[in-house]
Amino acid sequence: MKKIISIALALCLLAALAGCGGAASSTPATGAPAGDPAASTPAGSAPSEGGSYTVGICQLVQHDALDAATQGFKDALKEALGDAVTFEEGNASGDASTCTTIVNGFVSDGVDLILANATAPLQAAAAATSDIPVLGTSVTDYATALEITGWTGTVGGNISGTSDLAPLDQQAQMLHDMFPDAEKVGLIYCSGEPNSVYQIDVVEKALQDLGYTCERFAFTDSNDIGSVVQSACDASDVLYVPTDNTAANNTEAIANVVIPAKVPVIAGEEGICGGCGVATLSISYYDIGYTTGQMAARILTGEADISAMPIEYAPQVTKKYNADICQQLGITPPEGYEAIG
Repeated sequence: MKKIISIALALCLLAALAGCGGAASSTPATGAPAGDPAASTPAGSAPSEGGSYTVGICQLVQHDALDAATQGFKDALKEALGDAVTFEEGNASGDASTCTTIVNGFVSDGVDLILANATAPLQAAAAATSDIPVLGTSVTDYATALEITGWTGTVGGNISGTSDLAPLDQQAQMLHDMFPDAEKVGLIYCSGEPNSVYQIDVVEKALQDLGYTCERFAFTDSNDIGSVVQSACDASDVLYVPTDNTAANNTEAIANVVIPAKVPVIAGEEGICGGCGVATLSISYYDIGYTTGQMAARILTGEADISAMPIEYAPQVTKKYNADICQQLGITPPEGYEAIG
């Protein structure tokens, strides 16, 4: 009986080995060699280990500019990688500590890349990981945001991205072209946003060089923005609001003060201008988001080393005006300005 059982077991083992050998020599029906990524990768997708990439997106707050940057980023990545890329998205609703929570979740999940949309998410991502590639967008000045001295145009390490910085000297000149007879300019910004402070520093000097007297009016959050703007209107002939996320999320509150006061606002970007301003020299946030997505695709597929990628900027700027508010304030923009759609 023992001999019969041994023979049966031996026959079963031989049959199993024969089955494994047959599977290893099989060829997919497509005709591609076994193990060829093309045999199992969907059309439009980039081959990768495991066949897919997961990208975490942390956006500081929901408003038109940041929304456009996120959409541009996703569109570019989908165009490059197709169904091989999926997104985990978190919106911090303007709270820096929530950015940290969102980004730490991405790190725990082991995402392949993080998009930090605005300064606070970038700072959170830089603190959370030195391994996962991090791309910023809608960040005005990386040296200021990340406290880098001796700026050369490249962050290095695991961080790169795109900037939303429009030429600040040209914005100051635009204010002068529209309001050459004004004397006092109020500079309105959020004191808690380092890149807003940076812009105010640069614009203030440019305006002073043009002969204006400038005064700063800083708010801390949405709770005091109305009173700060009122103080600025009382003391100024024209106001300047830089690219500022808190301002962008509270344009209605600003408009409710400046329009009755008949004090025009020159804005740092189109979204703010569309809500409370008369004119802007603006970039396309969709375009910088799209450029960031193209950078991400090159990083994920191994075509580029993020540590060597310089910060990229918007390819062009456009002079735009807010037709409705200009009409309410009796302002006619100079030639060459495009109405905000």
